[in-house]
Amino acid sequence: MPLPRLLAFSLGSIPAYMLISMTGVYLPPFYAGKMGVTLTVIGATIGLLRLADLGLDIALGWLMDKTRTPLGRYRPWYLAGLPVLWLSVYKVFNPPANPDTTYLFVWYILLYVAYSMLVLGHSAWAATISGKYHERSRMFGWMLGVGVAGSSFLGLLPKLTNGKIAPADPGSIPTIGWIIMAVSTVAVVIAFFSTPERSTPVAAKERNTLKDYFAVITNPSMFRLVAADLFLILGPGASAPIYLFFFHEAKGFTPANVGLLLIPYGAAGILAAPIWAKIAQRLGKHRTVQVAGVCYAIFQTILMLVPAGMFWPTFLSMFSVGFCAAAFIVLIRAMVADVADELRLTTGQERSGVLYALVTLTQKLGSSLAVAIIYPILDLFHYVAKPGYHNTPEAIRGLEICYVFAPIILVVVGSVCLVGYKLDAKRQNEIRTALEELDAKDYAASLEALGGPGEKIAAAE
Repeated sequence: MPLPRLLAFSLGSIPAYMLISMTGVYLPPFYAGKMGVTLTVIGATIGLLRLADLGLDIALGWLMDKTRTPLGRYRPWYLAGLPVLWLSVYKVFNPPANPDTTYLFVWYILLYVAYSMLVLGHSAWAATISGKYHERSRMFGWMLGVGVAGSSFLGLLPKLTNGKIAPADPGSIPTIGWIIMAVSTVAVVIAFFSTPERSTPVAAKERNTLKDYFAVITNPSMFRLVAADLFLILGPGASAPIYLFFFHEAKGFTPANVGLLLIPYGAAGILAAPIWAKIAQRLGKHRTVQVAGVCYAIFQTILMLVPAGMFWPTFLSMFSVGFCAAAFIVLIRAMVADVADELRLTTGQERSGVLYALVTLTQKLGSSLAVAIIYPILDLFHYVAKPGYHNTPEAIRGLEICYVFAPIILVVVGSVCLVGYKLDAKRQNEIRTALEELDAKDYAASLEALGGPGEKIAAAE
């Protein structure tokens, strides 16, 4: 894929990464203060929201796989996610003075619907563009890099506006909502019109049995990917909802500098994505994820050892942690495209939508479990999230333990899940060869069915 078109296509990742940044880091503390409830209550509420949302991604993925339009299977769904984003972002980022749990449930779930339509549509669409093992690493690397670059713009707002707009400032949340809607509109439209969707031939024996869907879930490669993805999301996700608390109270940074420290974490993803893709060409995708997991544990530990208040050492540590974490999303999603090829060969059906629904589900579940687990633990340490409150040294120590060591344990477990993964470059090349032969036979059969015996010569040619 030519680089200019790849960059235009990758702009389509920006809305999702902006939503990840806000829902993972800034909105939970915002609603905790807005609703005046304990961390345990807000954690349980967001956790229940995600549980209520679990079946949505599978249903959307199934519908996408069944869609047939002149524009493709996935592009129409991707574009349709934009108006859903407009409405849900407006409501979530502009709550009434005293929102209740019903308000949070309704509009947060709609926000998750918008996120799912954008992520599933874009990812499954990307999987159809190229069938090459290493090209997919390159594509998903650029998608992550551009998406993270766009979301990093939110962290720059305090500098760009002289402190008037800052994600950590509750008063700025409505304005940031409008910014997300505007940027998302531009990004989605450019991505939609820049790249056509490659049509996947429909198998001659089209089936829709429960056995086929059971094969998706029980496929050994996919099962390992889902388990690994859950823990690799849980790791960094465990630190996201307490990021503001950790760097302000444990590390002693001002709210403005706390927002700035997210920039190196995001910027690292821009540089890291193509580098990890290159490393994966030598080591293989699953081994590269494991290497990144070990490096993540090392740099997360170093972050803990940096003395409080030292901006530039902390800046570099955040860059290093972000550099390692970038490998997880890039390579896991590229590996899902390989599994989609394997399943199409064995079942005769396109299942990219359902497969990406599974990893989108793990991303949602992982981030929601992180909030539901970490916030109650902070309550056990008697940590109080109210602005201006002076927490005890024991509460601060509990905050540090949650931020640094929980992610390390979870990422290591995720890396271990990929031990024994067998769908490497050699195996995937064999699958692509078999698929090309199968597609050629299906095409020839279609010509013969449409034109009768006279088309046999054309089909052979």
